[in-house]
Amino acid sequence: MSDPELRTLVDALLEEQRTLTAVDRFARKHQQHDFPAQQKHYRDLIPLNAPKHGEQYAFAVDLDACTGCKACVSACHSLNGLDDGELWREVGLLHGGSSREPYAQTVTTACHHCADPACANGCPVLAYEKDAATGIVRHLDDQCIGCQYCVLKCPYDVPKYSAKKGIVRKCDMCHGRLAAGEAPACVQACPNEAIRIEVVNIETITGKGRMLPDTFESIYTRPTTTYRTSRAMPANAHSGVDRLRLEHAHWPLIFMLVLTQAAAGAYGAAFAFGGTIPVIFATALLHAGLAVSVLHLGRPLGAWRFFLGLRKSWMSREILAFGMFAGCGTAFAWVTWLGYKMERPLGIGTLVLAAVGVACSAMIYVDTRRPAWCAASTFAKFFGTALVLGLHTFALFSATPMWLAAAVAAQWILTGIETHAHLRALDDDAHPAHRSALTAKRLLGDVEELRTVVVLLGAVCAAFAFITPLRWPSVIALVLAGVAAVAERYAFFTAACAPRMPGGVAK
Repeated sequence: MSDPELRTLVDALLEEQRTLTAVDRFARKHQQHDFPAQQKHYRDLIPLNAPKHGEQYAFAVDLDACTGCKACVSACHSLNGLDDGELWREVGLLHGGSSREPYAQTVTTACHHCADPACANGCPVLAYEKDAATGIVRHLDDQCIGCQYCVLKCPYDVPKYSAKKGIVRKCDMCHGRLAAGEAPACVQACPNEAIRIEVVNIETITGKGRMLPDTFESIYTRPTTTYRTSRAMPANAHSGVDRLRLEHAHWPLIFMLVLTQAAAGAYGAAFAFGGTIPVIFATALLHAGLAVSVLHLGRPLGAWRFFLGLRKSWMSREILAFGMFAGCGTAFAWVTWLGYKMERPLGIGTLVLAAVGVACSAMIYVDTRRPAWCAASTFAKFFGTALVLGLHTFALFSATPMWLAAAVAAQWILTGIETHAHLRALDDDAHPAHRSALTAKRLLGDVEELRTVVVLLGAVCAAFAFITPLRWPSVIALVLAGVAAVAERYAFFTAACAPRMPGGVAK
């Protein structure tokens, strides 16, 4: 204003505002409480100091403050730009108690940034790293080949596979925000401050017991998340979702396992029977199995880096074992075809590598520690498949009815052992594999009926082999045995109930 007499109070205040320093403006806003409603709490929800040596960041959840509003879920989804249906943070439900004193508790859960992360231990290409300074378990998207083994290894259903991108992704605790002194999206979004970030001493993470009811034994990965509540949690508290469901079938893995195990047995038959055709047949089975396995990878061109995980990952060891198996088996086929004298040493080497490869395949699933994939059951299934299909192959090329009868008898014995174990788990509610057995009974009835019919038809083929000189009974019996193996492996994957955090509200 050029005329001082026309100046108003508003003009004076505006002029004063322009001359205030940043410190003055901040002080006035603080006095007038002119900040976003949550901003005064930001620093209270994250530690003031970064972790020291032997410490790391961890989530701390106040169950008493969690109302299940899913603001944390929405914030995480929006900030990280996740795909539709992709969730890095979820909200579940625990319930229990009695009709007089019912208990219900919503639970927010994300990656627990474990002290000994199973995802990182299982990855064949080291696509996970545990940050030395913060302890945050980060997924390296550009390193991932999409094998999804970390999905099987994690007992908390944390890594999520994106079919569109061909890789797995997971929560990284918004490490970029933490580095800038800001709270992660889920922490900042919670209206009740139910989620905080705290610094924990890694040596105190012993992994004894379970974080919450119905969660996996913490000793496996030593998760760092803490759940606190002042309410007494009833002894019968359990996950709010009790419905049975089938797990992912992993069809490429089904055919890879059946074909490679059939090849292992076929090489045994070829070594015992001799001749060129059996060896070529076994080699064809092996290479078909290895070729179909590539279909399970989201980024197969990066699989050459498998050697990076040899120190910890059974998948890396399986790839190495099958690579050597394929090389030795192919050399065995060529030597047999050309009639060289190295046939026997190569045959022995092929059988040894076949056994190592099948054992590594079994250990991949045993190492997940799912109850349905215990060592005794998994090794019996995998080596049993190799034995049965190997005997069928020997019966086919030897044209001897007795060998076909032996193959069918072995299949009956293995099926009987598996059925006995299934019924025992089904009848005992406390059995570790009870839920998997219940899933197989209620949701896989058609598959079990198919296997029964196939085994019966195999016996019929064996009977026909004694009354006809033709080989068609042996051919049909071998095909039926393969169908039974595929059906068994389908049940192996889909009925193996995966451990999870309490879920259901955000699903």
